[in-house]
Amino acid sequence: MLKLCIDGGPGGWTRAQQDGDTAAMQQAVQRTIDTARIADEAGIDSLWLLEDPDGWDAFAVLGAIARQTHHIRLGTGVVNTYYRQPAQIAASISTLDWLSDGRAFLGLGRGQTEWYEYALGMDVGDPNRRTPEAIELLRQWWQWDMFASSPFGSTEFHVHGWERELRPLQEHVPIYFAAVGPKAMQIAATHADGVIFNDLTSFSFMRDQIVRVRQIAAAAGRDPEALTFNARCQVTITEDPEALYEQRKTTVAMIHSLPGMERLLQSSNYDTAAIMREVRSAMHVDEILAHGGAFGELRREGDLEKAKAAIPAGLMEELVVAGDIQTVRGKLAELEEIGVTHVFIATPKNPEQLPEIVRQLQS
Repeated sequence: MLKLCIDGGPGGWTRAQQDGDTAAMQQAVQRTIDTARIADEAGIDSLWLLEDPDGWDAFAVLGAIARQTHHIRLGTGVVNTYYRQPAQIAASISTLDWLSDGRAFLGLGRGQTEWYEYALGMDVGDPNRRTPEAIELLRQWWQWDMFASSPFGSTEFHVHGWERELRPLQEHVPIYFAAVGPKAMQIAATHADGVIFNDLTSFSFMRDQIVRVRQIAAAAGRDPEALTFNARCQVTITEDPEALYEQRKTTVAMIHSLPGMERLLQSSNYDTAAIMREVRSAMHVDEILAHGGAFGELRREGDLEKAKAAIPAGLMEELVVAGDIQTVRGKLAELEEIGVTHVFIATPKNPEQLPEIVRQLQS
């Protein structure tokens, strides 16, 4: 049976802060904690908190949640090794694992290198070498001797026998990699414990990549059946899916317009490459990324309505997992059939509804 997950971000916090409403900000903070507590009681498998360099500190929030929950697994969805150096990630996960009595996991991603190179002045090096080198260091630091050195030939990190004093409670902390391109999928297959598929990824893309990742893992001597495939698809039970299709076009315009992300929209019915050229042009993505601009600038400078108008409703119907309970159950059965192991459900505005949503999905 598919395991159910939820994710979270600082959206409510930032909106309250932009409004200058301290009371609303305090309510948003409490809502984050309450949502995690309710999800824990409802039997949801895991909570994933995103982290971008312009938002909150995901590990600080997870630490607060850890002492208010008992069963739900807690981790990032995702952090990267530019914003957080591997030694810092090792410390954060070790701390979270003890705070949560062994429920921590790491969701890791590549990161948008333009932000780090142009806006934050970092040497981005080779992102495809950076992730496996970081995972190797983390695995060493999380062993019992807590001693790590960069392997011979490392180019991104040069660690020389650094010994830590705190390791996680778990013997093996799961690491899941947010993969999009073929090189990233290979990294996930050979170094991670599973793949994270971004929100609004087509079923056909996930099907093809699950087959490929399992084949690569087997060729590398790993157990392909031990890998997890986490579909961040925001499952929603609704009688009006068309309204949701229109709403979710914003995510396509903001996220899938970033370099390489369009491949997630793989479809046999639409020319998604042509569609996304129009979307990127409307959002001025190339110009904004060229100087390291982030989401705030995309929202201000992009023409969101023009971008959304370029996205067909039929494509959104393929991407969005929503509808009445029978429709949703049918789509979940399709996801399970292609090899997905974990699905993300949309967090309702009233988190008190989570137990009933879980009950309906698992009936």
